[in-house]
Amino acid sequence: MLIIDRTQANDTQQAVVVACRVDGRSLPICWRVKETEGAIGFAEQKAALEVARCLLPERAKVVLMGDRFYGSPDLIAWCRRAGWDWRLRLKGDLLVFEEGGESTLYECFARGERMLVGVELTAKRVVTNIGMVHEAGHPEPWLIAMSDAPTTARTFDYGLRWGIEAMFSDFKSRGFGLEDSQLQRTDRMDRLILVMTLALYWAVSTGMWAVTNAALPAEKKRPTLLRKKWLAA
Repeated sequence: MLIIDRTQANDTQQAVVVACRVDGRSLPICWRVKETEGAIGFAEQKAALEVARCLLPERAKVVLMGDRFYGSPDLIAWCRRAGWDWRLRLKGDLLVFEEGGESTLYECFARGERMLVGVELTAKRVVTNIGMVHEAGHPEPWLIAMSDAPTTARTFDYGLRWGIEAMFSDFKSRGFGLEDSQLQRTDRMDRLILVMTLALYWAVSTGMWAVTNAALPAEKKRPTLLRKKWLAA
């Protein structure tokens, strides 16, 4: 499972990061840094994903997760060409075309349509499946483009991407303080992220070793309890 997301490295630089989900956490495997006041475009996303594809084992089965910034026809088409599956959140005002009709995703949701199969997305007419869920207490529904036949369970797969938010917190306010670096050159920011990535790999692998080999009795019970809660949910 790979997750793509971006973070503000400092006042002038952003980084788009591709991370691998590992035991509930996310660890970066490649990134691209850009000096920009606006959004990082598909060109940088594609460059990072191409590097990630080269790093993966042959015949690896990949599912790519991304939030609404990445739910684009271009990225869906790229995943299809790469042979990857996807779970990408979509904006509600995107147009979909189905059986000759045209409407927005929010209009589909309002009509009670929750699982769309083989619809064409935006004027680019990229084909995808879409699952929609809205949990009580949440301000808006999840509209998730996916490669597989849409089901409620597969739509909730999108929640597994949240590990990358914790990773960004480790990089920034809760850990290494990336945003305070004062670096101005993107090549230096790129190398700083590499150093932090190596440190994060060491910290996570040490923690995983401790859980397996030096866990307290209460800690050994915790994974089993979490699995039971997840299955109950």
